[in-house]
Amino acid sequence: MTDTEGTRLFHRTMPFTERLGVEVLEHGRDVVRSRLAWDESLCTLGGALHGGVLMSLADATGAVCAFLNLPEGKQGTTTVESKTNFVRAVRSGYAVATARALHAGRSFIVVETEIHDDAGKLVAKVTQTQAVL
Repeated sequence: MTDTEGTRLFHRTMPFTERLGVEVLEHGRDVVRSRLAWDESLCTLGGALHGGVLMSLADATGAVCAFLNLPEGKQGTTTVESKTNFVRAVRSGYAVATARALHAGRSFIVVETEIHDDAGKLVAKVTQTQAVL
């Protein structure tokens, strides 16, 4: 089941996520989960979701997680560093991203996002640093 409020938040603050078809499953300070359906238009010639699409899913999910963990009085974040390890391809179904804050400080928020396929297998692990604005 999708989280309508969370999906609207993604699409309003990052219109690119609407174009990609990102749906939010859950959003809160502790965890943000979103998904993206496999679509041929988002794939490489080999039929796998493009790495840039997966990185966009992880970056958007991590950004909302960071936003929900902002210190009081702060207005936003921006990605200043992102590290991705890919371990398998997504060739059908959904890519599901789950983000959790590892550190929520006054200047930086560090978020870890895992992407899994429909079988629950790890597809990618992303660690990103968000500067607090």
